[in-house]
Amino acid sequence: MIRSIFTMLLLLLITGCASQYPNQQVVGKQFPTITGESLEKKEFVIPSDFNTEKTLLLIGYKQDSQFDIDRWLIGLDMAGVTLPTYELPTIAGMAPRMFSTFIDNGMRKGIPKELWGGVITIYKDGEAVQKFTGNQSPNNSRVILIDSTGKILYFYDRGFSVDALNKLKAKI
Repeated sequence: MIRSIFTMLLLLLITGCASQYPNQQVVGKQFPTITGESLEKKEFVIPSDFNTEKTLLLIGYKQDSQFDIDRWLIGLDMAGVTLPTYELPTIAGMAPRMFSTFIDNGMRKGIPKELWGGVITIYKDGEAVQKFTGNQSPNNSRVILIDSTGKILYFYDRGFSVDALNKLKAKI
């Protein structure tokens, strides 16, 4: 009983601190400089640590975003896209930062070890990213294609669709 109450309070604390930001159109803008850590425990400064011509970022703001991210990953694989792609679970608020080790360990349990390098969790800069892209419809991932300088070439935030995948492929 006490454990259930503690869990409910924790969930309230984690979700109750989130701010709502209107969705933005960010194509042509510079992706903000943020820091994160991969599930392999490697520190990243994004976008400067990505040294490829183009990089794809799949940003999720809630655990339920994973469903949309998985659809994008399957679609990209089926379409033969071999671009460097990173999942960025991006969680705003003080409470998630306090429980980041617990959250990351939970992700490690559900993700094969060989994929850990492609999952970079964003805690400290979570609010900045959500404000930059907007976080309405948070179950939808934010799909962002950046060039080597961090300029955004493609952005989509309405949930996976074949049409959106084809438009992304045209930008790649």
